[in-house]
Formats: sequence, structure tokens, C-alpha cells
Amino acid sequence: MKEIPTAYVKTNQIGIVLTVLAAIVLDLPWLLAVLFVIQLIGFLLGLRYNLFIALAKPFLKPEGGTQAAELTRFNNTLALTFLTGSLICWALGWLTAGYVLAGMLAIAAFIAVYGYCVGCTIYFQFKQFRARLRA
Repeated sequence: MKEIPTAYVKTNQIGIVLTVLAAIVLDLPWLLAVLFVIQLIGFLLGLRYNLFIALAKPFLKPEGGTQAAELTRFNNTLALTFLTGSLICWALGWLTAGYVLAGMLAIAAFIAVYGYCVGCTIYFQFKQFRARLRA
């Protein structure tokens, strides 16, 4: 099983939180499109191509815990889903709804930095559901 250093995962989460906060506080919804591109590149090409991780990597010590790459990919899928919804709302002129979706992503990422991964809980429930369907 491929593992990702927790320091890299947390760096990405902090990048998500800071970018969403900047987009909301500065009223710059286009920052959400930038965040979408950063996350999409990391999703398609691997975490080493994630801008947040690439910038922080020289300062990080990947010692300590790890997270399964499959779980990290699932969490990136959730992040991209929330960002897609946010960008669609923004394109339709529904700025409040777009910011709410982005805010939900930022809250989940912020909570994950401090140890509780909402995406991990959803992933676990999803796996349980699939296992029950097979049984």
C-alpha cells in the first residue's frame, strides 16, 4: 500500500484553508479557480506536483505518520467536488452559495489539520456500504 507523509497532507490542507479564507475575506472568488487548478494538477499528476507541497517540501521533514494514498486521493476528490460546485455557483452569479461550499471545504480541511478527517469518515462509511452490498 502506498503511503503519503502526513506532513505533505497537512501542507495541502493548510494551503486549502488559506486560499479559501483569502478568497472569502478579499472577495476574490477567482482564487477558488486557482485552488481548483492546484488540486486538479495534484490529483492527476500526483501530490509531488501539488503547488503547496512543492513550495513547502524543502522545509518539511516527512518523518512521522503517513496516510494511505487511496485515502488522500478520495479526499482530493471531495475537495475537487466542493470546488467544482463552488465555481459553478460563482459562474451562475450565486456568490453566497459558492462561498458556502468553499467554506465547507475550508472547515473540513481546518478540522483535518487538527486531527479529525471528515473525508476519512465519509470514506470509511462508503467502504462499509460497499462491503454490505457485496455481502
